[in-house]
Amino acid sequence: MSTQDTPAPDENRLIAERRAKLSTLRELGPVYPNDYRPDTHAATLHADYGALEAEALETQGIQARVAGRMMLKRVMGKASFATLQDASGRLQLYLDRGVLGDEAYAAFKTWDIGDILGAEGQVFKTNKGELSLRVQSLRLLSKSLRPLPDKFHGVADQELRYRQRYVDLIMTDSTRQTFLARSRIVNAIRQIMTDANFLEVETPMLHPIPGGAAAKPFITHHNALDMEMYLRIAPELYLKRLIVGGLERVFEINRNFRNEGVSPRHNPEFTMMEFYAAYTDYRWLMDYTESLIRETALQVCGTADLSYQGQPLDLSRAFDRLTIVEAIQKYAPAYTLAQLQDEAFLRQDLRRLGAEVDGPVLANVGLGALQLALFEETAEAKLWHPTFIIDYPIEVSPLARASDTQAGITERFELFACGREIANGFSELNDPEDQAARFQAQVAAKDAGDEEAMYFDTDYVRALEYGMPPTGGCGIGIDRLVMMLTDAPNIRDVILFPHLRRED
Repeated sequence: MSTQDTPAPDENRLIAERRAKLSTLRELGPVYPNDYRPDTHAATLHADYGALEAEALETQGIQARVAGRMMLKRVMGKASFATLQDASGRLQLYLDRGVLGDEAYAAFKTWDIGDILGAEGQVFKTNKGELSLRVQSLRLLSKSLRPLPDKFHGVADQELRYRQRYVDLIMTDSTRQTFLARSRIVNAIRQIMTDANFLEVETPMLHPIPGGAAAKPFITHHNALDMEMYLRIAPELYLKRLIVGGLERVFEINRNFRNEGVSPRHNPEFTMMEFYAAYTDYRWLMDYTESLIRETALQVCGTADLSYQGQPLDLSRAFDRLTIVEAIQKYAPAYTLAQLQDEAFLRQDLRRLGAEVDGPVLANVGLGALQLALFEETAEAKLWHPTFIIDYPIEVSPLARASDTQAGITERFELFACGREIANGFSELNDPEDQAARFQAQVAAKDAGDEEAMYFDTDYVRALEYGMPPTGGCGIGIDRLVMMLTDAPNIRDVILFPHLRRED
């Protein structure tokens, strides 16, 4: 057991006291009843009656049944106050011994912060104007054995927040608001997609061949089939099979798994939306992706003129579009165009910047891939305003259509904002012979030591041989988009249960 999970001496004492109370309660009958049904929520009561004058509220005699966790408790002789927290917010309870009765009032005084209660009574306002419930009956619905953290305004310990999200959700209103916003963001995206005639689909999470991205997969074993399988790194190749099958617009919002590092912007298990539209290209995709993100911000945040970590972020302004070289020249202007066209210089400078130039990923690449590596080292983190970086080299884009006008370049973009990648899209490669050759090059790269290079997917090539219409496809990182729209600094802040090291 880690020190994080080892109760302090005082906490051990409190837990023992609460267990003793629970033991006493067990002698009196069922202690975790399941026959109480609230008929409203705290936020509903505030919305419906918060603006009424005290006299008008008293005259109406409104009755309510609520349930939630006791977060505050003030015992004052013959009358007491408590604060009940449910999924929607908080409501003050007023408890009068004369109304509740001596036995119920005495029982209440023994209950603890964190206990879950059911309360029924009349809605009224106190002398200070606070909407409250004058409790006529009160029940203990669930006994809390562990004391809540001694912090009213939230949990300060980040490790505790991520490892024990249930405690974080109880204690920290901003955490609850973040995940409510996440749900609204996903719902807004789903509605925008379906309104644009995209069909939501589900594709396999277990793949016989990992594909659709350059990433290291998680490996598992299927006992019944006696075969090695992989948690998917991307749904791309399955979604494009559906395009071949005649489903002209499809999208999927679901989990991807990549056996890579953990950082403020990376989690091995993350949520992506990928969508594909027949008879479109990467320029249409950029327009649509920009519109989708802006409309989502408007629906969820009420505005597209936001701020992120103290800096302005105006999603209402047109997103920039730059090539890799243009981005380097804009954000690292010390480089000359001649230097950016010189492979020997790029290798030398990348080595100076600490890139693994002699490793399996960069050892045998050409000019375009070296320019991309320099962009990642010098410009990517400076792309604050949403910016499409376009025209990626073929050698790092094995699934993208080659440009008809620029040798060695594909019709591909990546969208960056707040210094991180948000989306990746391209005109899809639908030439089966070209795709087979690209897969073969990836196999050679994997044989040379590149663990993230793709496998040769024979069935996908076979699907292309039946004919796939011209298509554009894009993947949007939902977690990073949520970070941007909720002003969250760390990807773990927008994932309910992020991956952490084992406690032991």
